[in-house]
Amino acid sequence: MPRPTAALALLTAAGLVLAGCSAGTSTPGPSTSTPSASATVGAANQADIQFAQMMIVHHQGALDMARLAADRAGAAEVKELARRIENAQQPEIETMTAWLQAWGAEPLDADGVMPGMEHGSMTDTGEGGMASSSQMAELEDAQGAEFDTLFLELMIVHHEGAIAMAQTEVDNGRNADALALAHKVIVDQTAEVALMEALL
Repeated sequence: MPRPTAALALLTAAGLVLAGCSAGTSTPGPSTSTPSASATVGAANQADIQFAQMMIVHHQGALDMARLAADRAGAAEVKELARRIENAQQPEIETMTAWLQAWGAEPLDADGVMPGMEHGSMTDTGEGGMASSSQMAELEDAQGAEFDTLFLELMIVHHEGAIAMAQTEVDNGRNADALALAHKVIVDQTAEVALMEALL
């Protein structure tokens, strides 16, 4: 693991490109702003809808992990990273939820299953790098350095899944706001993966 000063420097540098990371900046640049919720009705294709549906559940999975860090993480860098993840992804969930309402689309349930469907949930299948129930239980039971290592390992896989989902949207989506968010996810979470690998 890098020396604390090196890890803190890495965390600070990565914070410059991540959404909601600068406490002293009230107006983020275009590359870090969350796309608006004012999606044009009828301007979304199926890829856009699926992206929003799945990314809401995926982001919620990241929040569930991040919120455990406050009283379980040992390293200050891990607590700060978890805080940044929560601050960036909660607003994006709200934005994508508003898009689905504008598009007349149903959200997935909390486990990532369309209401009325019987196929496995995202947590059951590990789709998009989602942590399984057993992995979440292990994370909840961990403390200190053990938590930090497991959190970083699980979040790297989780982020890599989000990047892949966002790339699918870039390749197949049509809605400008959804495409902008997909690009943002790729940039932000690629930077966070690099940071987490360095912390490990």
